[in-house]
Amino acid sequence: MDPRISFVTLAVADLEATRRFYVDGLGWHPELDVPGEVLMIRTGERLVLSLWDRAHFAEEVGEPTMPGGSTGGIAPITLAHNVATKEAVDAVLATARRAGADPVSDAVERDWGGYTGYFGDPDGYRWEVAFNPGPIGQLVLP
Repeated sequence: MDPRISFVTLAVADLEATRRFYVDGLGWHPELDVPGEVLMIRTGERLVLSLWDRAHFAEEVGEPTMPGGSTGGIAPITLAHNVATKEAVDAVLATARRAGADPVSDAVERDWGGYTGYFGDPDGYRWEVAFNPGPIGQLVLP
């Protein structure tokens, strides 16, 4: 098996609110939009973010639960959007705020040398917006 990811699929409670956030708010363009079922957005050369209505997700994959049987808190996953400068981090976080992201944490200097902040989408999935000056950070930039 090749070491790659083709789709990241997230179950969402309100697909229309999710669509408004990602498409209308962040300005992303759907590759596939089936109202009430799924919204797919190309997020990389060979990577698609698939946002499924929770009921449709459960029919195919199974009922969503927290890993390890825990309850409460946030989903134990983050999605990351790396950018080339600290200023770009602040600009993306500002765009997320205007799109209705909640919560949004201001970016801070990290011990490892980067500059990152977070925002939550309508279902609470956390996006990290990061400037990572190291080699792994440069690897993921377009």
